[in-house]
Amino acid sequence: MGVQVVEIEEFLKLAKDYPILDVRSPGEYSHAHIPGAISFPLFSDEERAKIGTLYKQESREAAVREGLDIFGPNMRRMTEQAEAITSSQGAPQEKTLLIHCWRGGMRSGGVAWLLDLYGFKVFTLEGGYKVYRNWVLNMFEKRHLIRLVGGYTGSGKTSILQSLKKKGYQVIDLEALASHKGSAFGNIGMPDQPTPEMFENLVAMELYRQNSQNKEVWLEDESQRLGTVNIPNGLWQVMLQSSVSFVHVPFEKRLEHIVSEYGTLPKDRLVNAITRISKKLGGLEAKNAITYLEEGKTAEAFSILLKYYDKYYEKSLHKKPAWQQSVSFIDCADTDADRNADTILGHNAATVV
Repeated sequence: MGVQVVEIEEFLKLAKDYPILDVRSPGEYSHAHIPGAISFPLFSDEERAKIGTLYKQESREAAVREGLDIFGPNMRRMTEQAEAITSSQGAPQEKTLLIHCWRGGMRSGGVAWLLDLYGFKVFTLEGGYKVYRNWVLNMFEKRHLIRLVGGYTGSGKTSILQSLKKKGYQVIDLEALASHKGSAFGNIGMPDQPTPEMFENLVAMELYRQNSQNKEVWLEDESQRLGTVNIPNGLWQVMLQSSVSFVHVPFEKRLEHIVSEYGTLPKDRLVNAITRISKKLGGLEAKNAITYLEEGKTAEAFSILLKYYDKYYEKSLHKKPAWQQSVSFIDCADTDADRNADTILGHNAATVV
């Protein structure tokens, strides 16, 4: 058939229908990869390191010979694994695979040759993962059509996004991609956060899938930092300039919501989280919040935290350029997500008219 080398845009279009095999080492894949790609390593981390050392200290030929010694005995296993992957994708008769390594060099070339020889239709990415990373970073320099759902902590903003999505609107949940809800308690009970590089890959892919340069996308009005990752600066600058639908929910209703969401989490994790922000919260307030938690007075503890986050969010809101023109305050009686989503949409429609 012959291996076809394609550029990044064509590669991503093909990825909508066919599996991507990432033939880099497990460590490279674990650090960050194209979302949806399957780890299909030609070499283990140790083998890659050994080959790299041979290349630097001896010669290219010595490194290639070592690579062939490893590759040869694994050829049958790799074809069988590729068969299993295409079969599980639901279209085994097409037997089409997309392959990439770090720079589009010998690793992807070797695996592509083998699978093409076996009978697969194979496409490789010109320039490899390195080109994909450039594509990711360029994605954040483009102009995106963004609308934001804002509101104080406990307003149920994430649930509103989910409701908007159910209603057919385009939504990107940055907190889900970051595996962090933005506050001191953000990662408790959630999976490990992705690396900063992987977070960028996830966000860029969502922007691409949702065609956000031409179609409006809803996001939550976030701080730039979400735990150990940051919203990419280019996208963050767009968010600062975007209009905000601020849902204004009464304090007591927000307190009820936040207690129901976080109140059942392990007490020691909550105490550790309060301790981490004790300087910002104030020593006495932090001590009181921890005491309330230990006494089982969860609502009293979270009341202290909500007041702190209200002040923090209000300061960040006022830092937005021309915030008085870009922020619409929308009164909501409680945290009913579907009703509040409808209220936001109704308010926006009225504003447009």
